[in-house]
Amino acid sequence: MRRLRFLTSRHRTPSTNRALGLLLAFNAGAVNAGGFLVLHMYTSHMTGFASQLADGLVLGNTRLLLNALGAVLAFLSGAAVCAVLVNWGRQQRLHSVYALPLLLEAALMLPFGLMGAVTLTWATPFAVPLTVLLLSFIMGLQNAVASKTSGGSIRTTHMTGNITDLGMEIGKLLYWNRKPDSTSTTTHAVRHDRSRMRRAAGLVAMFVLGGVVGALGFTHVGFVCVVPLAALLLALSVPPFMRDLPRSGLRVRFGKTP
Repeated sequence: MRRLRFLTSRHRTPSTNRALGLLLAFNAGAVNAGGFLVLHMYTSHMTGFASQLADGLVLGNTRLLLNALGAVLAFLSGAAVCAVLVNWGRQQRLHSVYALPLLLEAALMLPFGLMGAVTLTWATPFAVPLTVLLLSFIMGLQNAVASKTSGGSIRTTHMTGNITDLGMEIGKLLYWNRKPDSTSTTTHAVRHDRSRMRRAAGLVAMFVLGGVVGALGFTHVGFVCVVPLAALLLALSVPPFMRDLPRSGLRVRFGKTP
């Protein structure tokens, strides 16, 4: 539990950023792949939804337009809520500054896992059911958490940037450094960044692994397979949250004096 507490602590290190990013990438992969089997769309794929938004405008397809608009706005709202929670937590100097968005994510995933089949039929003003908006909001929330904790260097809900980083580092690794000209003062040997390469490869691998687990879970178990994923987020977010309880007004409920 102590190690889990440090993963979402307000005091960040490269190792905790990397470990938290790997766990969140696994979670995103599971939700994204499992959601595709149910909804036939990837709810973290904002590039695709942005293109779909443009297609809807050009083709005059209102349903396509509303579908994309709803997903983009939900993802955007999730990221905005994360920023509000994190900045509020920083001002309050909370230990759970980065745990609060994950706690909210877990709180949203639990009822979805228990009654997801029901939410598929709930209509929204957009041309998608509530489930699509909920999962897009969750993905926006989670991606913003990883970005906040790592200073923007880690993304967990989409792999385009990570695969690009991995490809560039492989290119540097394979680059043949010719013997520099003794008369040149500007030639430098090309060296790959091992840390960046391991981080990108690890995030991609965990996302794929999570996708396999999520696809198998949704296929053979159903929506309830989301509950263990929510439990993982609770395990990450509850320890620092409990540290903040004695400082809050909640301690009065437990019979403690201020």
